[in-house]
Amino acid sequence: MKKLTTFLLSGLLVLTAAACNDVAKTSSNAPDTTANTNPNAPKAETAEENKADATSEVRRAQANADIRAREQRNNVAGDPLKRADGDLESEIRSKLEVNLPASSLAVKADDGAVVISGVVPTPEQLARIEPLAKEIKGVKTVDVKATVKPAVPEKSQQKDQKNN
Repeated sequence: MKKLTTFLLSGLLVLTAAACNDVAKTSSNAPDTTANTNPNAPKAETAEENKADATSEVRRAQANADIRAREQRNNVAGDPLKRADGDLESEIRSKLEVNLPASSLAVKADDGAVVISGVVPTPEQLARIEPLAKEIKGVKTVDVKATVKPAVPEKSQQKDQKNN
């Protein structure tokens, strides 16, 4: 009976995740789509808030527990290397959020093929995106469309928007 309940709940989660087309985002100001090829740099204050949240021990423990729970559920329910797109997106988002503080990234998965877009503050963080994403079971390919844009002070960002 427990296996049937687990199977039915897992099936419901898969259907719910499949019906949702939203991308997983590392922060509220991350792009709403992975097709955004020229995202704006975040405000310096927003980047600092994202960084503080991502580097907190509570958030790191929460993200790691989420990844472990999804992997364990998948191991019980089926092939450990075949993952639901929503699970991949969530796990990669969690991994990137805690390892790349102050980034604003959007993650979209389609049958193991992952697209990640948005902005990171340094070239070193950009180089870490693909290896971090590939640490998640079920990821087959990673297409990184992110760019490097350091956070800008709010006054500078307002001037840039007026000039455009």
